[in-house]
Amino acid sequence: MTEAPNRALFRFPEQARVGRVLPKARIYEHAGVSGAMRDKFVAEVEQIIWAYKLAPETLNLRAHADVLEIQVFDIALKGEDVDEDVLRTIDRAIPHPIVFQLWRGQEFRTVAAFKRRSHAGMDKPVIDGYLSSPWLPHDSARQPLPISLDLKGLYEQLLRSLLPLPARHGETLREQLARLDALRSRQNEYLRLQTRLRRERQFNRKVTLNAQLRALKNEIGRLNDPQDEPPAA
Repeated sequence: MTEAPNRALFRFPEQARVGRVLPKARIYEHAGVSGAMRDKFVAEVEQIIWAYKLAPETLNLRAHADVLEIQVFDIALKGEDVDEDVLRTIDRAIPHPIVFQLWRGQEFRTVAAFKRRSHAGMDKPVIDGYLSSPWLPHDSARQPLPISLDLKGLYEQLLRSLLPLPARHGETLREQLARLDALRSRQNEYLRLQTRLRRERQFNRKVTLNAQLRALKNEIGRLNDPQDEPPAA
């Protein structure tokens, strides 16, 4: 789960509040969960609350074909954290995009994944990796929701606030997420090569590994650079 700096913490409007407990049995029914997954829910989740419904009738913001509503779920945890598979199970059971607020004692963090319709429709959505804010005190200051033209724009801004690297000029959310995936891949490869270099005894192989590390370091820097432009095709 990728953790972002606390660039934005949003206050959801009171007119969008639902405040209704969502029974775990409803999730089990709609997601068709296994016995092992039920055990995870029982062990890790105290309660799921449908906290807010961000929709045209609650925000005076028009729907988009890709985003008709955005749900905000508060999850009270029994322990220190929750398995990502639990969140993914809830996401599969609910057709609309979800922003999770995970609560442990007096702390919480915001978690969400880019959820979009597949060729089969929103009953079988594509769910990317989860993004997260840091754990924050329960009384952390919040700001109003970002200004958007429609619910899709709002959803994208909520997700972008959880990304650990800023968007480039004109970069779409999917392009930004792809750049993040590439960055994580190169960073993992860099760590693997560093480990190989420390263990390597042959000089010529060390030279090769050092060259590969320099190239990866340059690529990591390029992927991190918010001003960098992609190479021409």
